[in-house]
Amino acid sequence: MPKTITLLGSTGSIGTQSLDVARMHGYRIFGLAANSRVEILQKQIEEFHPEYVAVVDPAACEKLDAALAGTANAPKLLKGPEGLRTLAAMDGPDVVLNAVVGIAGLPASLAAIESGHDLALANKESLVTGGHLVTDAVKKYGVKLLPVDSEHSAIFQCLQGCADRREIRRLILTCSGGPFRGMGRDEVGRMTKADALRHPNWTMGPKITVDCSTLMNKGLEVIEAMRLYRLPLAQVSVMVHPQSIVHSMVEFKDGAVLAQLGTPDMRLPIRYAMTYPERGENPAPPLDLLNSPPLTFLEPDRETFPCLRLAEEAAEAGGTACAILNGANEEAVRLFLAEKIGFYDISDLVAAARATVLVTQTPSLEEILSADHAAREAVKSAFARRHS
Repeated sequence: MPKTITLLGSTGSIGTQSLDVARMHGYRIFGLAANSRVEILQKQIEEFHPEYVAVVDPAACEKLDAALAGTANAPKLLKGPEGLRTLAAMDGPDVVLNAVVGIAGLPASLAAIESGHDLALANKESLVTGGHLVTDAVKKYGVKLLPVDSEHSAIFQCLQGCADRREIRRLILTCSGGPFRGMGRDEVGRMTKADALRHPNWTMGPKITVDCSTLMNKGLEVIEAMRLYRLPLAQVSVMVHPQSIVHSMVEFKDGAVLAQLGTPDMRLPIRYAMTYPERGENPAPPLDLLNSPPLTFLEPDRETFPCLRLAEEAAEAGGTACAILNGANEEAVRLFLAEKIGFYDISDLVAAARATVLVTQTPSLEEILSADHAAREAVKSAFARRHS
């Protein structure tokens, strides 16, 4: 029976690919949410006819309201961050898929869970910044948390037959290494925004693409894996896998290793989360191992890509350290995409914020959001000092 979906972050890369999957399987869309890309959102409304639409940016919401005026069966509009949370909590969908970018997705994730919805989670920041809040809420409300990141979907699939987490020796997260794989610090330091946005294997939004170039994305996924599976840092490792065919692996205490393989297409993990516990038919050509390149694995270079090390250090510190790391990185990447700073300024600014913002253990949502704000302000202040 076709499912009903609420999709948060519908105009981004994951959001548009999620709608590809929904279209393919004939799923009904109950609600859509976006930040400000009204033109794309309006086309999605015309095709999928959601009952509710949330637009976070107030000016964009007013623009959409005017565009929909007089339209028959127009959806009800919800405005601002509160509108996003309201939509996430509404009765109607079988699954809420959260593809919002950044910590803005955390309150919506909690709202969906606390309302009893299964949550398909592409917003890794929910677990990075507020992992204990999310996993505790999942347990309390008895809902399913379905990972959408390709790596965590791979691990989730490899663990389907694992009844006892004590059987796990380690999780192995793979990454392509990004566009600068194999380069030394001097060469990487000369790379520009345009260079960083040329990912060799995946098509994603600009923020996550930059995070892949710095390996911060993999560092965030290490934290995410620790939260999802309640494992220490020592049991989560990273390997560079340039072909992006092995999406992640689980090594068990008896030495067996299970891996999930597939083409580098985000619609695969999106489909699994949306159709779970079943597997939906995929019309795309399957992985052709006979014509695939040799599969290789390398140790990540933490000296050339210090963001991975910074993320691992934050994971070890715990508490709001991960929210500080994430907030500082979001602000630094924003400056990099605006071409106001260089590549290594990202890791320098993140490290400076981590060194100056105090860490709180077992934080509340308010304390997490406060730490995020403080980290962003620390980055802005450091940038201002450099350019004063």
